Amino acid sequence: MKIVSLKQKSQVTIPQDIMESMHLNVGDKMEVYVADNQIVLKPVLVISKDQSWFFSNEWQEKEKQVEKDIQKGRIKKVISSDELVAELKKE
Repeated sequence: MKIVSLKQKSQVTIPQDIMESMHLNVGDKMEVYVADNQIVLKPVLVISKDQSWFFSNEWQEKEKQVEKDIQKGRIKKVISSDELVAELKKE
């Protein structure tokens, strides 16, 4: 257990060994909340709004399906757009 002091402007210094073990860097964003009468700091990534579609549940489910298809060999490689169109017409 580490003891830290609350400084001016409500600042707390996270000890270096914790920074390293959690792979934190200066400028990283944290979610702060209270749980069970404790203050919790949770590292988060802030995603640009124009990239948020990728992290939607619907898109992530599609990503999982693609991974399964790749693992089961249900993919085809093509060299050109003409070859791609020909493969799609076969299906």
